[in-house]
Amino acid sequence: MGARLSDSRLYAHLWGTDEMRAVFDEEARLQSWLDILAALAATQAELGLIPAASAEAIAAAARVELVDLDLAAEVTRSTSHSTLGLIAALRRLLPAEAAEHVYYGATVQDLTDTWTALAMRRVGRVVWRDLGAVEGLLLDLAERHRDTLMPGRTHGQPGSPISFGLKAASWADEVRRHRERLTEGAPRWLAGQLGGGVGTLAFFGENGLELRARFCARLGLADPLVPWLTARDRVAEFGHLLAMVTATLARIGTEVYQLQRPEIGELREPAAAGAVGSITMPHKRNPEAAEHLGTLARLVRQQAATLLEGMVGEHERDGRAWKAEWIALPEACLLTGAALALARRLLDGLEVDGERMLANLGAGGGYAASEALLAELAPRIGRHRAQSLLQAALRAGQERGESLEEALRDHVDLGDAGGGPPVAAGAGSAGAIVDAAVRRGRAALAAEPDPWR
Repeated sequence: MGARLSDSRLYAHLWGTDEMRAVFDEEARLQSWLDILAALAATQAELGLIPAASAEAIAAAARVELVDLDLAAEVTRSTSHSTLGLIAALRRLLPAEAAEHVYYGATVQDLTDTWTALAMRRVGRVVWRDLGAVEGLLLDLAERHRDTLMPGRTHGQPGSPISFGLKAASWADEVRRHRERLTEGAPRWLAGQLGGGVGTLAFFGENGLELRARFCARLGLADPLVPWLTARDRVAEFGHLLAMVTATLARIGTEVYQLQRPEIGELREPAAAGAVGSITMPHKRNPEAAEHLGTLARLVRQQAATLLEGMVGEHERDGRAWKAEWIALPEACLLTGAALALARRLLDGLEVDGERMLANLGAGGGYAASEALLAELAPRIGRHRAQSLLQAALRAGQERGESLEEALRDHVDLGDAGGGPPVAAGAGSAGAIVDAAVRRGRAALAAEPDPWR
């Protein structure tokens, strides 16, 4: 049982996924650190900086199941150094000469920042994949409900008609932009780190730049060209994209949450068999998933704020900045993974009540047609005159409890407007907008290369 709720046997599924935990769990992280140390040694051997035998011995011993983690923890505490414990435990597994070549000329950030880039790559792959799945589900909804009319709402009040397809297309369009951001950002974020004490590579002499380039290439990362010891914009930007992704999912969740209210009843999230809405009110069917998307997004935003703070570091190294990332980045990634998995399940089983949408659109006397009526009258009597005339008439009609048609028929002199006013309206160009969004989204999903492989 962990002290953190996200590690709880009861609640962990709400705050992360097994796939994300496989990136950030301690043994996974330590194994990745050991892999980086082995890659560094192999590259150094390649350049003749250390014997090949040492690199081979380090690679053979760099397995987390071989390392005495109790010793590593003890030395970490006694030295107050972030990586000396692991180094000591690894060196204990090696012949004397090879033990001298562990972590040769490197520093904490060379190891941990390179791991951060590798972790972002694994997380980015998941986010890319799941955003694609979410976009596909949203495009399905948009296509299926292209002509399903419902009330558009502004400031929480019913407005003119829209289609549910338009709403889903808006969500899909936003998700598409996140996929584009992931494509554009990947080459910028996935850079290794090897700079030594202050980023100058001084320990490695004239081999420094070549060593760094080969080391990064061996790990499949970009050569940063300039050390990023205190330049934490890559991590901050990645974290903020996660915050934006979860904010989009929370916007979807908020809409489902609101439209599932019984007095509206237009959407319902899928309910798992055996799900209980309330112990004391057995009739309730709560929008648990939709609600939780909002919770997760709030938490990710806070972690993103911490990552942004990391950009304000001092001089050539500042532990206050990058060590905060050790907590904030994994949390943001775990929470984002949970949000994406939750959104996929919600959208896959989302129930759309088209009849209720249409009924809500007609409720209240048909006033949703007011914009169409204004458009009809504006060319004939002037836009502002028509607006003023209708506002007064429709407000009075609503106060008298009349329908739109009654309010116009009995109380409005349309003068030279001529003709009868429309009492119903469609959703404008919503269908064409949906068609364009679906066409573009499907084409992109089918053709765009995965920048995270």
